[in-house]
Amino acid sequence: MCLFVLVAALALVLPVSGYVTPDSIISAGRVYVSSYTIDPAVLFTGDTATVTFAVTNGNSNTGNTTTSEGIVFSHATFGDKNIVLTSGTYDTSSNVGPLQTRTYVFNVMTNELDGTYYPTFSLNLRDADSLYYRTPVKVDNTPLMLSVISKPDTFTNGKKDSITVQIANPRQNDVKNVVLEATGNGTTVTPSSQYLGSLGANSATNVTFSVTPDTESVLTMTVKYDNGDNHHSIIQSLPVTFGTDKKQASPEVSNIEVKLTDGIYHVTGDVTNAGLTTANGVTVTALFPATPQDPYRSYVIGALKPDDFGSFEVTFTAANNTVSVPIQVSYKDSDGNVISSQQDVGIFGAALTDTANQQGNPLLFPGIILIVILAAGGWYYYTRRIKKQ
Repeated sequence: MCLFVLVAALALVLPVSGYVTPDSIISAGRVYVSSYTIDPAVLFTGDTATVTFAVTNGNSNTGNTTTSEGIVFSHATFGDKNIVLTSGTYDTSSNVGPLQTRTYVFNVMTNELDGTYYPTFSLNLRDADSLYYRTPVKVDNTPLMLSVISKPDTFTNGKKDSITVQIANPRQNDVKNVVLEATGNGTTVTPSSQYLGSLGANSATNVTFSVTPDTESVLTMTVKYDNGDNHHSIIQSLPVTFGTDKKQASPEVSNIEVKLTDGIYHVTGDVTNAGLTTANGVTVTALFPATPQDPYRSYVIGALKPDDFGSFEVTFTAANNTVSVPIQVSYKDSDGNVISSQQDVGIFGAALTDTANQQGNPLLFPGIILIVILAAGGWYYYTRRIKKQ
């Protein structure tokens, strides 16, 4: 009688199924989610993600017949109103044997703001109740950061300068396919695009590129990256304005002397580096309307360190009515850029002096006559005095 009552009670509690037995319920209790991954690990609002669940049959292949034959997995799905399922559900039954694992992959997306959400993975077991597994999904809209680490105080037309920027990832997950692009109207950027690959969470990397501006403009720096399969980017601008570099070399010409010999001008002087960096390959040349002549068509001083100086001499011819000629001083900076400056040197005075020397000094002849007269008078006075004695 008691046995009949127990069987009747079980018939009321358990679903009407030929597969449901106390053993199958116990076996289903050993089914568990053995691993879970989501890519990307942290989403932006509007991102899509791929979620993978591994479900393992934890029963051994020994024991009762039901356990050793495996457990039938049927309908599987994932998501809720916050984390929306965009792929299909699993509606086909599969038998998973003892100690075996079945993988389920879902595509989801979210339009939620920053926060942590807990969608549910559910799996129906044919011979027992369903398996439910809630897992956290994070949404964080923190972007990558782009900072200028070093740049010149000012840019110079046609001069190549280096810029170093830092790309930082303050997010809680890695990002991939990081690319830095830099462009500007009238500006040559080398390289204009650099592939950096992956950037780990809470990490940063420095990137250097060179800029040669021909006009003042705005340099646009763009960092593109992927969060999972979702494309994102950040943009930062850097004004490119021309001015005087306070640290560059500054050759200054001094102690200039001009002489004219046989129709050839000889200009000598000193070049002093008043800047803060070395001037390499310093060269001095006379420009039009001067016509360089041997022996010093141009004069190479060489490298001048800060506060160092070197002497020069240039030789040239010029038309008779030329008042001044420009003297050009050129040098190379550390990047090989040629930088030049000019200074006008007056040569008219040298021409006058040379003309006077060629024509003779108008005061020279009267002076000679005076000396002769004085000498003659002295001789006459001397001879008369001798005669008187």
